[in-house]
Amino acid sequence: MNILLLGDIMGPSGRKAIIEKLPKIIKKKKIDFTIVNGENAGDLGVGITEKIFHDFLNAGADVVTTGNHVWDEKEAMEFITKEKRLLRPQNLTIGSPGNGYGIFNSKNKKKVAVINLMGNVFMKKCDDVFEEAKKFIQTIQLKKEADFIVVDMHGEITSEKMAMGYLFDGKATLVVGTHTHVPTSDHRVMEKGTAYQTDIGMCGDYKSVIGMNRDNSLKKFLKDSSAENHFPALGEATISGLLVTADDETGLAKKVQPIILGGSLQERI
Repeated sequence: MNILLLGDIMGPSGRKAIIEKLPKIIKKKKIDFTIVNGENAGDLGVGITEKIFHDFLNAGADVVTTGNHVWDEKEAMEFITKEKRLLRPQNLTIGSPGNGYGIFNSKNKKKVAVINLMGNVFMKKCDDVFEEAKKFIQTIQLKKEADFIVVDMHGEITSEKMAMGYLFDGKATLVVGTHTHVPTSDHRVMEKGTAYQTDIGMCGDYKSVIGMNRDNSLKKFLKDSSAENHFPALGEATISGLLVTADDETGLAKKVQPIILGGSLQERI
């Protein structure tokens, strides 16, 4: 079983890269199930529209996760109620529209559970992420309710993500961090068989400040009065994510491979 998870798709350049290159990656790497994080996919680098969501599905994504910017395009609050393959963080406050996890069918007829979580530190207010993770572990178990389990932990700080990885070790196929837009180099299969990476980076223009125009961002840091509101960098995007090969019998990871393609980062594919 080959599972691909791609980091935050950033603005128009990130969308362009996904639409053009994701089908080729899926074919070349024989991907059975693909997840992309779409919370930054809007024209201003935040939020996701219904059209963008369907563009990602048409490019080959099976599920689209999000994070703290999930409602920045207001229409998302409406269409998420009918689009089960768009997830918002499970630990948003009670009553939030949409779902935080689901069980989906892969191309090879396997059941894949995907949960979207959001960290508590330096993020928008939400319910306790570890309590929500514990509830999920009690409800959805590997090789019972689902053949494979994927966790997108959208968070700012490394310690929360690492702790979440250990909480799920042996209980999920993979745990990856999203949100910080820079891929870390700690991809591995942990002791009990769960694949892990602290952050899988972004699909966007890396000649930027975490996806935003670098000149304007620098003006903001320098308190230059000519600085504008943040807007995305529009150069060639790098696709960044993690490919996990999992065991059909156990549902645990056997191998991990970073996927980095195009743009300004050194390619790994």
